[in-house]
Amino acid sequence: MTEYFQDRSAIFESERLLKESYTPNDLPEREEQLKRLGLEVLSPVLNDAPPHNAFLYGKPGQGKTAAARFLLEKLQNEVDDRSGVSLTTIFQTCKGHHSSYQVACDLVEQLTGENPNGHPKRTVFARLYNALQDIGGIVVIVLDEVDNIGNKDMILYELPRARDNNHIEDMDVSVIGISNDMTFYDELDPRAKDSLCEVEIHFPPYGADQLRSILNRRSEKAFVDSAVTQEAIALAAALAAQDLGSARQAIRYLYKAGEFAALNDESQVSEEHVREAENHVEQMNIAQSIRDLTTQDQLALLALTSLANESETPASTPEVYSRYTDITSHVETNSIAMRRVRSHLHDLDMIGVVSGAKRSGGSRGGPKYYWELNTDFETTVDVLTEENRFNNVLELIDKP
Repeated sequence: MTEYFQDRSAIFESERLLKESYTPNDLPEREEQLKRLGLEVLSPVLNDAPPHNAFLYGKPGQGKTAAARFLLEKLQNEVDDRSGVSLTTIFQTCKGHHSSYQVACDLVEQLTGENPNGHPKRTVFARLYNALQDIGGIVVIVLDEVDNIGNKDMILYELPRARDNNHIEDMDVSVIGISNDMTFYDELDPRAKDSLCEVEIHFPPYGADQLRSILNRRSEKAFVDSAVTQEAIALAAALAAQDLGSARQAIRYLYKAGEFAALNDESQVSEEHVREAENHVEQMNIAQSIRDLTTQDQLALLALTSLANESETPASTPEVYSRYTDITSHVETNSIAMRRVRSHLHDLDMIGVVSGAKRSGGSRGGPKYYWELNTDFETTVDVLTEENRFNNVLELIDKP
């Protein structure tokens, strides 16, 4: 084997089981949610009736998508053993989409192989209904990460009412929406809420004991026997439980810890590897969060980063705005009003990139928001450097 590759079989039995795309064969930690989804939502299919529409919600990594895939596969097996029931399941991710129109275009492409993007909305939905009519029977459409479409939620009341509105006939369509945003339900159009949320199922964050159980099951098949210590599993579970309560995060910690052990030619994954993995994953998450920011978000962050480099943080909103306008002039970009920059700073605070706190202005007036970086300085500068037009500003920032 050349110097460019490594045989990791001393640590890993099957790395595939640690990938996000893997769906486990059992979900005992979600037994309550599975029973509700099966009994309250999907059971009518066995009597050749459409299932109820449902809304599954909770933070990322709580098993929502895995639960839907798991039960729908089991339901399909039940239906296959019966005669007279035709069931089709369609999974569609809404990630990267910002409207019902975009989701409808993707559904048409998934069903027909042709994307109608650019055609009028009425034409797109007509093609979607025709494609569903061609399938017939009972169709369950799972819209994953549906919160991405925001308030452009027309598809959430269009699809469940397709038969009532004579868009399809002699068949049924039901929708299961999955959301990572716990507030998305509250902001839904009342018609969409009425159509989609016949049954609502909340997936709360996992506790440390649940995550440890998940990691133990996954590691039994993913790692070589005795390649992972129980201490390492317990630490990965505890770290994830303290942060997001996410199974995805806990598995990511353990997977990266295994990679560090393999790279160091060590035969066992230890607590030290897990701590190294947590730091690495956290830095990668921060970097991706910054890359995903809008230009104005990045400019506000750049202004705060510049002030942090000069030990001028926490900085008030007017101070950040003053530096922001200096930067926009320097890179020849249009500036926006201070209230909008303040809004961008609040958005950055919500995703954990910066930290803002309201403090008394003392002799300088009433209370103001003061801002400071909540991310590693070097990582922030490195990622912002990827945007070439910021380079002439970032050259002025010396890393500590």
